Amino acid sequence: MKVQDYAVKADNVFVLPEAVTKIKQLIDDDSTSMDDIAEVINYDPAIMSQVLKISNSALYKFPSTITTVSKAIQVIGTRSVYDLVLAYGVAYAFKDLNKEVIDLDKFWEQGVNCALLAKYFAEEVGIKEPEKLFVCGLLHNLGELVLVQVNPDIAKKNTYLSSSTRPVELQKQYLGFSYSDISAELLKLWGIPADISKIVSSTHVTEKQATTPEEKILQLSYVLALNNVYGDFYAKHDGITPDMYEALDLEIECVDNALDFSNLQLMSAMALFSPSSFAMF
Repeated sequence: MKVQDYAVKADNVFVLPEAVTKIKQLIDDDSTSMDDIAEVINYDPAIMSQVLKISNSALYKFPSTITTVSKAIQVIGTRSVYDLVLAYGVAYAFKDLNKEVIDLDKFWEQGVNCALLAKYFAEEVGIKEPEKLFVCGLLHNLGELVLVQVNPDIAKKNTYLSSSTRPVELQKQYLGFSYSDISAELLKLWGIPADISKIVSSTHVTEKQATTPEEKILQLSYVLALNNVYGDFYAKHDGITPDMYEALDLEIECVDNALDFSNLQLMSAMALFSPSSFAMF
């Protein structure tokens, strides 16, 4: 099967919450007001609750409590709120997968780690919308969840990591392409903004040459997150070369600070974005 075949099969199985699609349509309409977007979010209690929880979480450090969606949009920004709603919506779409094929908690731990690191670096570098990088980090490996559903045998084979084998090497061996390739194709089919799918398609430094700061941030964040979550196999700086952070005008101290930040925020962020926390909805 080709990359597109896996994405199409996933598109037929996994469905984004209607509010995610509706908000995207509103954002694309120049006549849309902040109140129009708030109304759509308020209509979905799960997404409304998520927006308020994220707005008041440690990801942001606002001095006062945000109690309404309208205030969240006003403070964070329309596109940033959409990015966070998208992150929740995609995670929710995959919440009922078979947990016997892969360790789903480990999967989301890596995704959230990568998201936190990407957001940290985006803020350090001065990226205008760091939430976009958070979303890219969280969703970069969705292709693995697609494989769990479409071809669980191959998905299982790709879990056999070792200190001498990186995940992308297994993916290339058994699929001929990476999970992030599937992720990017699925995001395109879902109508997710093209800038997100393009960044996701450049996840692996060994496969694609990063040409933008956003792509460089995701590549650095991915390797760091992988090493961080799978510390039994990989050392902290395995696969990290100086040019990966120097190209962003960062020092190795900043890289280590980012790891400290992600480890500190991991549990609270997992509670916001891991599907295991969605049971109440």
